Amino acid sequence: MTEEEFSDINGNTISLDCQTHSKFCKEFTVSVPKLSLRKVMNYTCLVWLTAYAVFFATDNSNVLSAAIIVTLVGMMLHLHFVKVDHESMLIIGSLGIQMSASYASGRESTSFIEMSKVKDIVINEAIYMSLQIRMESVLLYRYSRAPSLVSVAWKKSIKVVKTFWGKVKSISIKGKDES
Repeated sequence: MTEEEFSDINGNTISLDCQTHSKFCKEFTVSVPKLSLRKVMNYTCLVWLTAYAVFFATDNSNVLSAAIIVTLVGMMLHLHFVKVDHESMLIIGSLGIQMSASYASGRESTSFIEMSKVKDIVINEAIYMSLQIRMESVLLYRYSRAPSLVSVAWKKSIKVVKTFWGKVKSISIKGKDES
């Protein structure tokens, strides 16, 4: 079991944990720190101060109620759909790849890709706003003409993606050679 510290594209600390269960079975887990109370308080204060400014300008008390509702609903949606606590990838050489994500609200998302459908594991680049992002992606065979991509590690720094890619590539190639 090895754990390495990296930073994401925003400079936040993330850790990559690699566990070897057997020669053809490895698990990789990328973890991020929990949601900070300071960040939540800053966004809440920003929304509420804006609401108070609009309230004083319009004398409409519905603005304050709407600000409270927007803040609560926004936080719930952020925790349930956006804030990922950790992502993991379990690779069993001849069987397949299981990817799972655990969100801050406790929700978990899991998907499985059979190794026979995996064409290659690549580093994919994307442009997000003004940032260039490199993602760990699984290139799949499809019945259609063009193969499709499944992105795994999103918004991670290039050091994490390269480390992750090298280790994942080695186990997936070993597994395909054995089958």
